[in-house]
Amino acid sequence: MTPTSTSTPTSPSTEVASPAGRRGSLGPIGLVFAGGVSVQFGGALAVSLMPRAGALGVVSLRLLVAAVVLLLVCRPRLRGHSRADWGTVVVFGITMAAMNGLFYQAVDRIPLGPAVTLEVLGPLALSVLASRRAVNAVWAGLALVGVFLLGGGGFGDLDPAGVAFALGAGAMWAAYIVFSARTGRRFPQADGLALAMAVGAVLFLPLGIAESGTKLLDPVTFALGAGVALLSSVLPYTLELLALRRLPASTFAILMSLEPAIAATAGFLILDQALSALQAAAIALVIAASMGAVRTQVGRGRAKDVS
Repeated sequence: MTPTSTSTPTSPSTEVASPAGRRGSLGPIGLVFAGGVSVQFGGALAVSLMPRAGALGVVSLRLLVAAVVLLLVCRPRLRGHSRADWGTVVVFGITMAAMNGLFYQAVDRIPLGPAVTLEVLGPLALSVLASRRAVNAVWAGLALVGVFLLGGGGFGDLDPAGVAFALGAGAMWAAYIVFSARTGRRFPQADGLALAMAVGAVLFLPLGIAESGTKLLDPVTFALGAGVALLSSVLPYTLELLALRRLPASTFAILMSLEPAIAATAGFLILDQALSALQAAAIALVIAASMGAVRTQVGRGRAKDVS
């Protein structure tokens, strides 16, 4: 695969022009959904690991193992990149480190479901700001209603610091979407992601060592941390980077509203946490908003192709 920065990006309209393209148009949506499932299962594993290694220690293990795996698999070239390319990678790495650090500080203080619900407000805000179509604002608003219903209609009983950390993670999530797309356009395959993950790991490792010390070297802790890295970083970030090469940031951001629904479903299946009627209705609302956003984007691509 050649770097997308030196080629003309494929527009959604060209992907839906033919029957083969129509089948392919489901590709990026499937990538986003698979990444969401993976990251929520990884999040559940991370919560169980925190008593052993602490929030910062878990983040350090997650970033470090993910960086090593991606660097070994991708073997990215270090030469031939412009200063702007490296600047994008460095900012992307800082964004990933901050997003993970803030989120794990949040789930160390408030339950996973409300933390994900608050965090997803960042991508929803990005969807409204990035989209130039009024209908996307409608879908984002509908998803926002579902997100708040899934959170029980309010967050007043939660730890204020945990809420602040979750909202900060949401802001970094929005920045992650922007810089993941830019990195995907400037670097081939997942090379940029591998380099950015290495930047994040180097920046965060001192914090993890300061909090957890030799606990990070425990074989069981390290093995669980590796599992978190694969489920929450390597697989979902790679899938999302590939999806963002074929989806607008606004549509991708609305699809991120599926994350609380996936988290609630995972809690029901794995942790035996029953869903209330209100939560089930909220999940249906979020899914409807995401489906509407996808249909709008595909329909827009077909209209462009016809014209």
